Amino acid sequence: MRILESIENRMNISRRDFMSSVSAACCSILVKGCANNAKPTRPPSVILILSDDQGYADIGVQGPKDVLTPNMDSIAQAGVRFTDGYVSSPVCSPSRAGIMTGRYQQRFGHWFNGYPPSENGVHLGLPLSETTLAQLLKTAGYHTGLIGKWHLGADPGYLPQDRGFDEFFGFLRSLHSYTNWEGGIDGPIYRGREPEHEKEYLTEAFTREAVDFIGRNAETPFFLYLCYNAVHTPLEVPDKYLQRHPDIADPERRKYLAMLSAMDDGIGAVLDKLKECRIADDTLVVFLSDNGAVGQTVSNYPFRGAKKTIREGGLRVPFLMQWPKHIQAGQVYREPVIALDLFPTIAAAAGAVLPKDRSYDGVCLLPYLNGEIKNPPHDMLFWKWLEGEAARSGKWKLFKSKEGILSLYDIKNDAGETADLSGANVGIVKHLDTALSAWVSQLAPPLWTQGKSYPVSK
Repeated sequence: MRILESIENRMNISRRDFMSSVSAACCSILVKGCANNAKPTRPPSVILILSDDQGYADIGVQGPKDVLTPNMDSIAQAGVRFTDGYVSSPVCSPSRAGIMTGRYQQRFGHWFNGYPPSENGVHLGLPLSETTLAQLLKTAGYHTGLIGKWHLGADPGYLPQDRGFDEFFGFLRSLHSYTNWEGGIDGPIYRGREPEHEKEYLTEAFTREAVDFIGRNAETPFFLYLCYNAVHTPLEVPDKYLQRHPDIADPERRKYLAMLSAMDDGIGAVLDKLKECRIADDTLVVFLSDNGAVGQTVSNYPFRGAKKTIREGGLRVPFLMQWPKHIQAGQVYREPVIALDLFPTIAAAAGAVLPKDRSYDGVCLLPYLNGEIKNPPHDMLFWKWLEGEAARSGKWKLFKSKEGILSLYDIKNDAGETADLSGANVGIVKHLDTALSAWVSQLAPPLWTQGKSYPVSK
């Protein structure tokens, strides 16, 4: 550690940037040499699967008895399950902005969801100053596709095709009916830039398009961003999926689990297509939810809070990754990671060079998963939302209300954030609060106002 500090001081860079550079270098070495001495014949294809509003406990591998998700579970069994996997925002659009850039979205003013196409001349979308993961992978020769929910801009210049995606099939805004495709709740379904007259249950349509994309592009490296809108409302699902849960008494819970099952079938079809095309070993697959679940029929157990809060229930999500022969199967990784890590991890696997004109908050996870780096990937993680601010370091989580009231939780032993330990740990509170304030000082003002009023869960 003293050697690292000496090098860091001589280079005059921050510890975060220094450790990120170490991680990136190790990541590059691992990808070139690869775990278990397996040498890829080409860069891997990448499939990033995002569910919408899925609860932490609403996936079989996390332990619930009423959830049927064998295909999601298989990703964990073939790779790694992150028990402490976070997103950078408790709502959809900002979370997706973080995923697509590898940076805390507040650094570039993307704090809130955007609903209309524009507001007072401000485009409610991912700022054009930011480089998306799709744009980066195109520089490395990847063919790119987005299927499903975008929610990062509906104005010209902000559409998926303007942000690095060669192909797009899906919708642009925050939610969509699964059965009313002609206009729907939030605009039409598009193929490219043209409305599509879709007739299939939307989850199944997204699966159909994903399988087709894989089949057409199997011979060259591709990036598929598969963004199911399941299990976001409205709760709409064909009877054939409802029949899988005959013993669920609550009709809303039954619909939710049926929608989850339909998405799981889709993920299974995607994984089967990789095997059929003989590229399963050459494909990095990631699955996570964009934020925690909300409502009485979902489960963020054992956490406090839900979507729209920066309690654990709004931020900690199902988070899985597989890359056969490169990530050891069956791992359970218990150090905190964040969705921002996906950008540098995928970039390193693909051999893409990160832009030098900005800093990244995510780190490449591969050397941590393969044991090359023993320390946790992050000294601290940070969040800020309407209800306040939060920081996590190791087992400690500091919560700072919008009124400035501080509380401290041992999140490893008190996942429900029930016992405030701030009084007995004044030094830890001061340390975390100082770091949190320093992070907040780096953030840009919101580019637009909060479009809808969100109640704050206590």
